[in-house]
Amino acid sequence: MQTDLTNKAIIDFLKRRYKPTNFIDALKIKYRSLICPFISLIQMVKPGEKVGDVGCGSGQFLLLLSNFASPSYLFGIEITQRLIDNANNLFSELPAGSYGFKTYDGISFPEELKEMDVIFLIDVLHHVPKQNRELFIANLAKSLKPGARLVLKDIDASSPFVYCNKLHDLIFAGEIGNEISFNKAKTLLQDNGLEIIEQNKRLMYVYPHYTIVAKKK
Repeated sequence: MQTDLTNKAIIDFLKRRYKPTNFIDALKIKYRSLICPFISLIQMVKPGEKVGDVGCGSGQFLLLLSNFASPSYLFGIEITQRLIDNANNLFSELPAGSYGFKTYDGISFPEELKEMDVIFLIDVLHHVPKQNRELFIANLAKSLKPGARLVLKDIDASSPFVYCNKLHDLIFAGEIGNEISFNKAKTLLQDNGLEIIEQNKRLMYVYPHYTIVAKKK
């Protein structure tokens, strides 16, 4: 495990381990850690914890955890098999049994999430359709074991800078996000029986981030 947790260390590590398949991937390696609070998110993982990532993409964040934290197991889910295949390829050098990836049908979360100590939801909620958002969080809350933590990192809809993120998503994801405010996100988690134990807001360049850590009672 590398302990030098800086943006430069993150970028250098991804350049060594992750081979971009297109121009967008290459941009993410070079710049995402500069506009997203990866350092503080990584520091939320305690040694020996089992970590889940909902909407894990090709596994880059979990790969960072494998190097900069000390998890005992890493588990990611995504809605497309292509991304799951990418993640398995990315993790092929790690010991068998130290990680796992599964597809998610958009409704039922895999049973493996109930074994996780902490689950990350990073810039995923604003991609969930508005009509499905409450059920999505309700089902995710049910998937947490007692004492487990949910780390929700997203973009604050109450900030005028939210339009910068909408433009970002239009360019890089081909869609306009359904961001919700920091306060509404807290209420949504609390309404589903989760206790807010940590919260913060942070503007990085033109991106108005918030992070909420909620615990299953």
